[in-house]
Amino acid sequence: MAITASGLYGLTLEKMMISTALPTSGLESATAVKCQLVLDALTPNFDSNAFRSSNTSNEVSGTGYTAGGVILASPAVTLASTVLTYDTADPSWASSTITNAMAAVGYFARGGADTADELVWLSDFVTAASSSAGTFTVQVAAAGWWTLDYS
Repeated sequence: MAITASGLYGLTLEKMMISTALPTSGLESATAVKCQLVLDALTPNFDSNAFRSSNTSNEVSGTGYTAGGVILASPAVTLASTVLTYDTADPSWASSTITNAMAAVGYFARGGADTADELVWLSDFVTAASSSAGTFTVQVAAAGWWTLDYS
């Protein structure tokens, strides 16, 4: 078989994503990957923002919302047909009043200062979302939070 394409080696990439060098099992940690909600005032810099402290002043607040967000349940990194996917259960905040949440940010919670919590992704809602004494749910896409086609 001839070489016909450039690409990354998926199993190694997958191992990096679930590495123990990252908090407990990497992205598949049942305790260390969290989701916080942020306002549209946040200007993310995907090249230079490395820690949650970059977002703290633009995090939403409100009844039923705890600063730092929630732990993501049922995390899974999967590999199929040269596509690496990250998915979790839909995060939610029960009995909450949250105003103008514009994005969800996934990060590794180190258990200390926000200056140590590594940012992983930001998912833009496109339109601000709110809740009023109800459940605020981020519906994760059927394909997961994100996919990486490495071929």
